[in-house]
Amino acid sequence: MMVIICIVITLAYLFLIGSFVYGFDKTKTFKAKDTLARIPFSVIIPFRNEANNLSKLLESLHALNYPTNLFEVILVNDASEDNSVEIIQSLSENSLTDIRIIENQRHSNSPKKDAITSAIYKAQNDWIITTDADCVLPQNWLKTFDAFIQETNTLCVAAPVTYHLENSFLNRFQWLDLMSLQGATIGGFGLKTPFLCNGANFAYKKSLFFELSGFIGNSNIASGDDLFLLEKATQKHPNNVHYLKSEDAIVKTNAQPNWKSLVSQRVRWAAKTTAYKNGFGKLTGILVFLMNFMVVLALILSLLNLFNLKVFGCILTIKCSIDFYLIFKTTRFLNQQYALKSYLTGFIVYPFFSVYIALVSIMSDYSWKGRAFKK
Repeated sequence: MMVIICIVITLAYLFLIGSFVYGFDKTKTFKAKDTLARIPFSVIIPFRNEANNLSKLLESLHALNYPTNLFEVILVNDASEDNSVEIIQSLSENSLTDIRIIENQRHSNSPKKDAITSAIYKAQNDWIITTDADCVLPQNWLKTFDAFIQETNTLCVAAPVTYHLENSFLNRFQWLDLMSLQGATIGGFGLKTPFLCNGANFAYKKSLFFELSGFIGNSNIASGDDLFLLEKATQKHPNNVHYLKSEDAIVKTNAQPNWKSLVSQRVRWAAKTTAYKNGFGKLTGILVFLMNFMVVLALILSLLNLFNLKVFGCILTIKCSIDFYLIFKTTRFLNQQYALKSYLTGFIVYPFFSVYIALVSIMSDYSWKGRAFKK
């Protein structure tokens, strides 16, 4: 009976990831035409204790290839305890870019959602684009968004995010995990069932934000400023939510520096999953967890001679192959194939890591940036 259950889960998983591969190819790569810039943007960036990252962020903001009269930058200080504000003021003193610092107005259990909401109320433009303070933006970032919006007449746009790569297994392990998430994100859009996005590269109309009542309904959950808004947008305007699959729109961010902070981050991400209303997203999450849990359980049972070792080998081969295919497609799009050298090691570690995160997220609260949060 156990063998039959494992085979069924494996086949379902194969179909799911295979569907993402199909959806990935269905999502067309966008190349911006040489059109006149028209869209005014309000770039919103919450920050808390980001002194080590702000110089690179601001450098990339100053280097943006977009008319300075067509965008503003609103940096939202979320009770920083370091010299982040002084760094921003110093590096923006002689800049032509319109950069403002405002204070976060707290109203909920989610500091980041409050920060974004605070900025949106003060934004001068109808197009909002969010990113994070530890990100580096590509030079043609806004130019590419502008061309895409003009061509598609969209209301909400998700776009790609990747990590800065470093020479460590921890870094490449996180990168592999992100590649699978990015592949599933793009695949979901290609299947016309979007369920993932990343707030480090996410744009939407301010009028849409207010139409959807912003983050009302999920403000008790600390994270999810991106996913819950995407969920609302796809329910209300399913034909006006798009993915910007373009090399010129790829935002790079930092991976976590140690395993402890990585666990804290992933537990924070996992804590919001129970509030999802997207049926396809829930099904995906359940099936991915079951597959990883099954791998861990089957390995233990195989070592105890309680599970057929050949069947276990076939299951591992199928999972390894289909996961690699989706991740390879994603890395090729992001032009980071060279980091795949840690794939097999990461593939072995990931099921244990995934199951551990799921169990911790169920049993405990979590902390982030020096603050404690309830599940």
